[in-house]
Amino acid sequence: MAFHALVTRYGSFALAVPALIWQVCFLYLPVIFVLSDSFLSGSGSLWQRLSVEHYAVIVDSLHARVMVRSLVQALVVACSCLLIGYPVTYLCALKARRLKSIFLFLLMLPFWTNILVHIYAWFFVLERNGLINSILMRLGIIHEPIAFLYTNAAVTLVMIYSYLPFMVLPLLSALEKFNTTLIEASLDLGATPTSTFFNITLPLTMPAVRTGFFLVFVPVFGEYAIPTLVGGGKSLNVGSMISAYYLEARNPALGSAFTVVSSMVILVVVWLLYYLLSGPKRAKEHA
Repeated sequence: MAFHALVTRYGSFALAVPALIWQVCFLYLPVIFVLSDSFLSGSGSLWQRLSVEHYAVIVDSLHARVMVRSLVQALVVACSCLLIGYPVTYLCALKARRLKSIFLFLLMLPFWTNILVHIYAWFFVLERNGLINSILMRLGIIHEPIAFLYTNAAVTLVMIYSYLPFMVLPLLSALEKFNTTLIEASLDLGATPTSTFFNITLPLTMPAVRTGFFLVFVPVFGEYAIPTLVGGGKSLNVGSMISAYYLEARNPALGSAFTVVSSMVILVVVWLLYYLLSGPKRAKEHA
């Protein structure tokens, strides 16, 4: 009886132990190592090696421009995914329910292949002899191939394509559970479809909008593979800068310091964006 009582009382905690160990080993310990490495310099005892000189090096206009560029690109990609994903998800979840299964299949299909396959597939579309240039030249719109590849526009396009499912899935989950009688009641009471959307549908699905927005915004800020391959490494961003410090310059201390600073920047920006996206809801609660 005592053993059964222990299992009943602590069974749920025991099941969570493997996940907790995994999180400690692959999240908390690496964060501690990076943080400690950013404050160590030179040789000697631990207290003699403590220094903030690495942070003094990265506090300049170059690193600031890299972080601002990454923030702007992440914001553009997240907003684009929202503007594309919300109407499509709305139509499939509330208007074309019979096509929902097909839509889900097409949405999940890219997850079955490696991200590098997605990226290299765009080379056949964007390169000088690729699909877009071939179509435009056959139609007589252009006479010479356009350099779509290795540009910021190409990087943004591929990022939108790669991260769009992370926006759509939370929206689809929320819109599937949406009570459509609220829309019907609003229209019956004389509200326009536009007013109904902005006063009923959008506020009630705002938690899913925030979730999808940050699922796209945060990883795009530190994206490495897409800017490096599609952008050709022509413009530095946070991911490529960290990689350059660790793999090319062989200076993990500076890489750790830049990682810590960029992480703090993204945390502050996420908090500000979350506050802004929660503004209408809080205003209504206070009213």
